[in-house]
Amino acid sequence: MENQSSELIEKIRQQFDFGPYPRVALDESPKNNFNLLYIHNLVTPYYLRNQRVIETEDKLILDAGCGTGYKTLCLAEANPGAKIVGIDLSEESVKLAEQRLKHHGFEENVEFDVLAIEELPKLGLEFDYINCDELLYLFPEPAIGLEAMKSVLKPQGIIRSNLHSSIQRVNYYRAQELFKMMGLMDSNPEDMEIELALETLKALKNGVDLKAKIWNPNYEGEKGKQAVLMNYLFQGDKGYTIPDLFAALRASDLEFISMVNWRQWELTDLFREPDNLPAFWGMSLPEISIEDRLHLFELLHPAHRLLDFWCGHPGQAESYRVIDEWELSDWQTAQVHLHPQLRTSQVKEDLFKCLAEQKPFEISRHLTLPALAPVLIDSSAAACLVPLWDGSQSVISLMERWLKVKPLNPVTLEPITEMDALNEVKQLLSKLEVFLYILLETPH
Repeated sequence: MENQSSELIEKIRQQFDFGPYPRVALDESPKNNFNLLYIHNLVTPYYLRNQRVIETEDKLILDAGCGTGYKTLCLAEANPGAKIVGIDLSEESVKLAEQRLKHHGFEENVEFDVLAIEELPKLGLEFDYINCDELLYLFPEPAIGLEAMKSVLKPQGIIRSNLHSSIQRVNYYRAQELFKMMGLMDSNPEDMEIELALETLKALKNGVDLKAKIWNPNYEGEKGKQAVLMNYLFQGDKGYTIPDLFAALRASDLEFISMVNWRQWELTDLFREPDNLPAFWGMSLPEISIEDRLHLFELLHPAHRLLDFWCGHPGQAESYRVIDEWELSDWQTAQVHLHPQLRTSQVKEDLFKCLAEQKPFEISRHLTLPALAPVLIDSSAAACLVPLWDGSQSVISLMERWLKVKPLNPVTLEPITEMDALNEVKQLLSKLEVFLYILLETPH
């Protein structure tokens, strides 16, 4: 069994030496990809878990399975001042990762090692955040990788990882089984194996089920090689379900925090009338666990290729009251932060343009991931948020600005009271906090 595992690891290493992943141009920058930076910013999962805003300065971040370093670059861009360590089995991939980070000016705070994830303790480091993207599903058991990462995770540290969905990718696993039977995966698939796989699918009639489900003409040619290797001929690729994911977390004694794209896993969004569910669902949903809700979602609508999640050591989350349960005193002492991925000159310029033209500010245009529909802010309300682009503000200071920007009741034309203004600010901030466009903190 151990020999088989070692043989598979060697095949995987060879595959990524031949076809380093991801194949992203060296000079391509994620600077303006706010969604990608939002995911890779430690601020996002830390706030979801603790309702606290963390500074990334001097934090130690691991990119486990860094590949060619594009996600390492995302981590460096999204977490200013942090030190990043990248590891990968593939020596060729690590060389490209070093070139990439140097090209973008991050060689000072980034280092790389050719290292298996099981060998992490050799680094002698403990990490605040671990990013393990597109790797965990290659282990014989996901818990092996999770336990290795847990062993070098600080007590309040957070792991981001993912598994391939067996339900969403079922047809690719059929293809992999076919190509195994053809001998195309006996050793490391290269150009000849890629061509044979494509030739087979192209030769099938269009009505053949497998071709109808997985054939993509964009997979042909040099640019398509990566897609063929990562789908049709992927060594060690396995699929999992939500129960498999939670079983792996239990086996490694890790606590589930959230799905990375949590807003896109909401079960009630699958119903035509979320506020008028069938009787069974209306009665059952409030009582079932997060695991069961997520599993029901994937059974009904397996839209996600990745079961992408955050986890951490159990029992380390800070206790807090959800925003809906805040009392007046909480609001009066709270601080408001704009999510770092929105605090850019580009977003600020767009806001100012909307204010000048007295048009609603579509904040979700810049950060689409957490929103399922456009999120609009009335221009006068948006004007009250302008100071957030300079730094965090108290709720009271935003209320005072609201009184200046919107001093009159639009119906009665009477001056609005401080309590009226505070209630308006609360309503706006609560709406935006749902999407983590703004982050709210009460005093420690």
